[in-house]
Amino acid sequence: MSKYTDVKIAFIGGSGLYRLDTLKPVDEIEPETPWGKPSAKIVICETASGNHVAFLARHGTGHHLNPSEVPARANIAALKSIGVEVIIAFSAVGSLREEIKPRDFILPSQIIDRTKGIRPSTFFEKGCAAHIAFGEPFNKDLADIIYSQKNTLQGENVEMHRDKCLICMEGPAFSTRAESNMYRMVGGDIINMSVLPEAKLAMEAEIAYQMICMATDYDSWRVSEEVVTVETVVANLNANTSNANQLAVNILPALEEALYENKVELPRVKALKGSMRFASITAKEARNLEAVRKIEYILPGYF
Repeated sequence: MSKYTDVKIAFIGGSGLYRLDTLKPVDEIEPETPWGKPSAKIVICETASGNHVAFLARHGTGHHLNPSEVPARANIAALKSIGVEVIIAFSAVGSLREEIKPRDFILPSQIIDRTKGIRPSTFFEKGCAAHIAFGEPFNKDLADIIYSQKNTLQGENVEMHRDKCLICMEGPAFSTRAESNMYRMVGGDIINMSVLPEAKLAMEAEIAYQMICMATDYDSWRVSEEVVTVETVVANLNANTSNANQLAVNILPALEEALYENKVELPRVKALKGSMRFASITAKEARNLEAVRKIEYILPGYF
């Protein structure tokens, strides 16, 4: 087990965000979970208040993992093992709406799953079945804290939007124009390749989760635009990085007050604790002991 057991806040960095330059790194750890090792070493950082928070690069050091290869179960399990209760996840996204401009920030509240079932998406399998409520995939308490810092974003006409619908597609290729228009028709506002199964697994592990999305392009629906290229995406990723770093620092005081100092209550974060205790519908005598042993890693004493 890790020597860290009370790191309550974690940041997951997506494309273009491989470290938090505004936080002081003090250690690196690489927990071995029943689902393997995380994407990269978890960087333990010290805040200005002296608390420890974690940072994990979703796509690994040097971005060597494509979205379908990310070991999401190992990532979430490793963070849970060091005490994480809240995850703020960053992700690059394509915009499906005119008003969401490249370099804008977006807080989604809903997800439409367009992955293809090739990503392991649950901790509960092979002899221990359970179901989670996933009607609200993101945590509104966290979204409120983040949105309160919308005016701190730097850059001409950079805005923060909230309560948007995020399409999660398989990738690694970007959408066809027909697909992009279909996603708009079904209510999608932004699109990425990373929120699932990450958000589902966080819910299973009783970790509050909110993604901060950073628009890099207009996907391929906009006929007046050239087809999205990696060059375009990377240019906007780089422009978003400084805002992401500063936003992480700006939201930390409120998170620390709630999670380390108990000065503020976050009811939707608190409600997750114990929510999985009675989630398994597999009869106790029918549970596979190996499956239960693995789940004990993230939910000790539950099953």
